[in-house]
Amino acid sequence: MADRDSIPEDYRARFRRVLEYIDAHVAEPLSVAELSRVAAFSKYHFHRQFSALFEISVHDYVQLVRLRRATQTLGFQYWSSVLHVALDCGYESAEAFARAFKKRLGQTPSAFQSTPDWARWDALYAPVQTLRREYMKQTYKLEDVRIVQFPQTQVAVFEHRGDPKTIPDSVRRFIAWRREVGLTPPSSATFNVFWENPDATSPDDYRLDLCAGTSREVAPNDAGVVNKVIPSGRCAVLRHIGPDPLDATFRYLYLDWLPSSGESPRDFPPFAQRVAFPPFVPEHESIVDLYLPLH
Repeated sequence: MADRDSIPEDYRARFRRVLEYIDAHVAEPLSVAELSRVAAFSKYHFHRQFSALFEISVHDYVQLVRLRRATQTLGFQYWSSVLHVALDCGYESAEAFARAFKKRLGQTPSAFQSTPDWARWDALYAPVQTLRREYMKQTYKLEDVRIVQFPQTQVAVFEHRGDPKTIPDSVRRFIAWRREVGLTPPSSATFNVFWENPDATSPDDYRLDLCAGTSREVAPNDAGVVNKVIPSGRCAVLRHIGPDPLDATFRYLYLDWLPSSGESPRDFPPFAQRVAFPPFVPEHESIVDLYLPLH
């Protein structure tokens, strides 16, 4: 394995451009020659450079990014047609898409739509997620953090309780409820309240509120959605752009900004507003505003 810490920043930046280009053009044909031009490397060496650095071939990486987009759409916009998803993710036909999908995930696209095997997908995508965290991480400056007066906001809440790995199932149930009652984005804002830190909490005790902004009273429902309020107050807010997770954004707020700010946290957990998110936008265009409540 390469000692990535010793790799010059210019070299890393050229590959970062490639990863960003793949995200932005994943529905288009992507040849080694085209990607080598983005990196400004010879096409005769680029594929070996890519594999040596990332320990995955260019072809496999592109396919996993395409499948990532597909699983987000099939899992969370499960009413979409498989053909539409296939074409949107860069496959020439539903048949080619189905073959690639089943080979990697062990399910057909339609089976995944019905009953997603998120655990298998997470295991398959984990190595890619690791390299993307390293090479596509967002950097911040103190002036990127704003202090705002957040207004009291009434929300409809699906309370996720338990292992964070099961969050996608909770999201699907909440999406179904939101569609049923007409509180879908963008007409209703989307928030998350992070009651626990997953790194410091046992999976059984993990709590996360999935929220939709609404002024309505929530009627009794089989999904278990209830009314709550995100309280008003001063907050530090930092915008995260690009793929989840939010670990680096949290770390910057708590480790870099907070100690130098002279501020102290208020007795309410951090929360986020998901301004733009998959499958409504490509993952690299995601926007999340992370709020740290302050006294």
